[in-house]
Amino acid sequence: MLQRTITAIFFSAAMIGGIFCGKYTFFLLFGCITAGSLWELFGLLFHEDRYLFTRRTAGTLWALSPFLLLGGSALGYWGGSAAFSGIIAIIFSAAPFFILELFLHPERPFDNVGRYLLGMAYLGIPFCLLVYLSMPLGEFFTSGDYSPWRVFGLLALVWTNDTMAYLIGSTLGKRKLLERISPKKTWEGFIGGGICTALLAWGVSGYLDAFTPTQWVGLAVVATIFGTLGDLVESMLKRSVGIKDSGSLLPGHGGLLDRFDAFIFAIPFYWLALIIL
Repeated sequence: MLQRTITAIFFSAAMIGGIFCGKYTFFLLFGCITAGSLWELFGLLFHEDRYLFTRRTAGTLWALSPFLLLGGSALGYWGGSAAFSGIIAIIFSAAPFFILELFLHPERPFDNVGRYLLGMAYLGIPFCLLVYLSMPLGEFFTSGDYSPWRVFGLLALVWTNDTMAYLIGSTLGKRKLLERISPKKTWEGFIGGGICTALLAWGVSGYLDAFTPTQWVGLAVVATIFGTLGDLVESMLKRSVGIKDSGSLLPGHGGLLDRFDAFIFAIPFYWLALIIL
């Protein structure tokens, strides 16, 4: 318990400092989180491969590129033309993964290529979208004003839902949500977490203008549904490879992927909700 508490204190301080100290620390913080999460993901996907280090390195660098190239352009670090060039570079840089399989002689080469593409879709693109969510939505590939409260608000909704679902589910839960994947999750926890998250969103909507009141409530719904699904998806992944935690970077809490699984899965749906609302 003491180890978990100490880790939580340092983790919270790093998150708050990285988000609120400006767009440079935000970019550095989530660049590290993206890279670390990708490293853990490819460690899970290729955990029995004899070329594990090579595959993790190649996959992490490739799936990190949207965050660096497109996200950096959105924050104004380099011009919009660099973003379009980055898209072309990312598309063509996928070809070496097919070529790599020609020389590594795996039994199922296209399974391995699919794992690289999964890393891009599951982590690379969502974390890139987070950069765009950190500022008022406008035309893609244009720089804007970074808003730390937008990022913190999106995180707070997911983590409120996760925390309250656990507390309510562990005390009142009786009906299993998806026992095959996560035996501890219950419908009571899911509903209770959703209600608490919606109340938080409604309560802060009158004080924080990062989003409109309608958007706050809509984002709370997204956090409840897709945050829960994201947690289940990562649990399914870990069960499929027989691993309890995605990593050991955060003592007592597991890895980065364990801490951000719900948030990662919710990011694209956050973006969609803000487009609609």
